[in-house]
Amino acid sequence: MDIQKIKKIEKAIVAVATVDEKNQPHNISVACVKIKDDKIILTDNYMKSTVENIKKNPNVSLVFWYGKEGEEKGYRINGKAEYFDSGKWVEFVKELEENKGYPAKGAIVIEVNEIKELG
Repeated sequence: MDIQKIKKIEKAIVAVATVDEKNQPHNISVACVKIKDDKIILTDNYMKSTVENIKKNPNVSLVFWYGKEGEEKGYRINGKAEYFDSGKWVEFVKELEENKGYPAKGAIVIEVNEIKELG
């Protein structure tokens, strides 16, 4: 899978959907998203429900759009997420310029299963 085709995700606001304990959707938006080692990395600065949901059910879906008006492209990415509160992934997000001044408590690492172009 060519994850590099969605590199623009790093400059987008991304909607992240998880499933809660009642099997209901839970959605948030995140701004600090990176691609590394063919994985999508999200920073946990202030997440609570999302982290709890991932620990119980790792299935996630992300959606983002980018481009000039009339030329927008969008993608939906489905994958399995794992949460880290220590180790190399947390060190990675703590070092990101975008996280300066934020707690960077953890990292969500997503193994991509499907990329679908929207539109």
